[in-house]
Amino acid sequence: MQTCDFLVIGAGVVGLTIARELTYRYPDVRIVVIDKEKLPAQHASGRNSGVLHSGIYYTADSLKARFTRNGNLAWQEYCSERGLYIDNCGKLVLPRNRDELEGLYQLEQRGKQNGVEVHLLDHKQVLEIEPRARIYEQALFVPSTSTVDPLELIRSLEDEFKNSGGTIHYDCKFISCKSGNIVQAVHERFSAGYIINCAGLYAEQVAQAFNFAQDYLMLPFKGVYLCSCNEKLKRPGMHIYPMPDLNNPFLGVHFTRTVDGKLKIGPTAFPALWREHYKGIGGFKLNEFFRIAGIELKLLFNNSNGFRKLAWQELRKQWKSKLIQEAQSLLRGTERMEFDLWGRPGIRAQLLDVKSGKLEMDFVLEGDNRSMHVLNAVSPAFTSAIPFAAHVVNEVERRNN
Repeated sequence: MQTCDFLVIGAGVVGLTIARELTYRYPDVRIVVIDKEKLPAQHASGRNSGVLHSGIYYTADSLKARFTRNGNLAWQEYCSERGLYIDNCGKLVLPRNRDELEGLYQLEQRGKQNGVEVHLLDHKQVLEIEPRARIYEQALFVPSTSTVDPLELIRSLEDEFKNSGGTIHYDCKFISCKSGNIVQAVHERFSAGYIINCAGLYAEQVAQAFNFAQDYLMLPFKGVYLCSCNEKLKRPGMHIYPMPDLNNPFLGVHFTRTVDGKLKIGPTAFPALWREHYKGIGGFKLNEFFRIAGIELKLLFNNSNGFRKLAWQELRKQWKSKLIQEAQSLLRGTERMEFDLWGRPGIRAQLLDVKSGKLEMDFVLEGDNRSMHVLNAVSPAFTSAIPFAAHVVNEVERRNN
């Protein structure tokens, strides 16, 4: 049996930034990270779009607003200090009708309330920076939105943690926890002073082994981008987004500048039928299928969170023509960009309150003086990771005082 002061479950961006924060605060203690995969960030973190969001979408009283704004700044500083890739390209948000224009003004106010630099542009100003943009009177430009290489950041976090004396065990899946914080994992047992659960798609299952997350279920949503095959056509100089439905956790079909100099549109956000439902029947688990599919059918029947409309909208995006059609509402000449190749799919771990039937829209933590469980770290969790890690460790310290 191995002993450690802190055991972190999950080597995605949330787990690694929390481990990093622990090494800063407790440089002389033993910190261990375990992950069921053979490499770090094999799920949401490693399949991330690489967009560093700004924090304009969220109400000022939410954790997302604060952590996204501060996280954007923290990652920019992190990349600058370590010479990592970052494209400070900004983002253009385009309304398509009168109702969306009113929403754009609300978005501008949220940005200002959250301390994010935003610029309301008129028709002429928009065309100066993107002549192909389809404009309904005005648009919003957000200069702090950037692009990074997620895997480069993950490798940097991993190296930094190991160089600070931390230990990572891969191919080490959490199995159970017994009294005295004895954790049984595949091939290993750990006696941990404190446990922090960052298991992503499986976070609520791990938490239930500690008698937390009793009313929660993780709903997986599959996201896929469509990539441009025409590298000769000039790409937009910034990310281009539609005005989203602010009551919906998804941001709509948009144009993303990638780290390799290419362009993609998407993503889809279709309800998946099991947790690792990336492609075909890979990762299929019968018990997950019945549990998750049953809940999704119930949400469709009850239309909780407008789930019926959301599911139908996302189902239509499974066809390339529909995805391209939505992108065309933002940018003229989209069809000439030859969007024809599906990218690597990702799964968004979205927490559902089973009793109320509502999707949790903000970060959710549960814990005590033995363990802490990160139950809902949805987008923009990658952007928010550094300040969110500090928040989690603050909560751990509060529960142990």
